[in-house]
Amino acid sequence: MRSADQFTSAPKNYNVVVPDGWFQVSLDPDDRDRSIVALAELTFRGVDNAPHIKQEFMRDLQRKAKDAYRVGGTELYLSTLTVGPVPLASSLLISVPGPEEWPQTSDADELAEHLLGQNTGGDREVGVVELAVAGKSVRYRCREAADPDRQMGNTLPSTTLTYYVPIPTTVRWLLLNFSTPVDPLADQMVELFDAVAGTLHWE
Repeated sequence: MRSADQFTSAPKNYNVVVPDGWFQVSLDPDDRDRSIVALAELTFRGVDNAPHIKQEFMRDLQRKAKDAYRVGGTELYLSTLTVGPVPLASSLLISVPGPEEWPQTSDADELAEHLLGQNTGGDREVGVVELAVAGKSVRYRCREAADPDRQMGNTLPSTTLTYYVPIPTTVRWLLLNFSTPVDPLADQMVELFDAVAGTLHWE
């Protein structure tokens, strides 16, 4: 497993290890519907009296998957984990935005300064961290008010954690965008997200 500074040309791929219980939703338009139906069947297994909620769940997933694909999404994972009856709702979107969407730099400190200038106010943290293998990256955490129309009625604040990781020998960035609406457990969920980000490596 090579570290980021050992690459002399752009890596062909990346790999990240996610927890058991995180379901991968295909973003490929040809496979998307099949993947969403499979997740809906898993989520509503044994629940026969909520067809409208199930349909709303699938429509919400359709919207999220289409939005993710539109912004350069490569992988989308949704948690099916629970603690007793409480679902540990969370998601991870991995994407590679187009070069026109980011400053032409591979320097994490420079991007962190740019993000600080773009995002003012609110409950936000921006810093530069060292991932074990993937190298120097920007870590951005924020807590925002809920949007019930886009979160199936959730009224609690949501927490997002985004890692901006420079792709070796390029000025492109890989984004790991984690999110959870489980506000009372946000800090614990962020610890899990940090652990997942720490598994990122280039191939």
